[in-house]
Amino acid sequence: MNTDNTFTKRAHEENWLPVLELAVEEVFEIMAGCRVKPVKESAEQVKGEFTAMVGLAGALCGIVTVCCDAEAARQIARCMLGSTADSEDQVADALGEICNMIAGNFKNKLAGTDDRCLLSVPTVISGGEYTFHSLVEGEAIETVLMFEGALVVVRLQLQN
Repeated sequence: MNTDNTFTKRAHEENWLPVLELAVEEVFEIMAGCRVKPVKESAEQVKGEFTAMVGLAGALCGIVTVCCDAEAARQIARCMLGSTADSEDQVADALGEICNMIAGNFKNKLAGTDDRCLLSVPTVISGGEYTFHSLVEGEAIETVLMFEGALVVVRLQLQN
């Protein structure tokens, strides 16, 4: 599947940040039963103890990531799976599914990407001592959201 640069060019020309924020808000409301809102400015830094990733291939080529601290990841899992969700596997599964749903919701909001963009299986990295480097060279759209008192960062990085 070849990358179609017209969608990447559209990201430059159109403001896709509101589309991404809407996708995130809808997914959190449906999947976790919680409302999240974008935070305009935050002096607080997000501890990246969990990062979920879903790759995009085809009309859009890049990666969607959801990054948060361990407590936020556990709270997401509890909202989705109930109070018994406490194992690291359940937390990783829940965060991976949130990332997958955000990526799918976002791409479905863009006309012409439904059949021409595929998503990878979610991958989740956990732990306090890692640095995330994406090899995608291109534009990045990022939103920081408040979820149950914790910050969650959602990033869409598209290849040029």
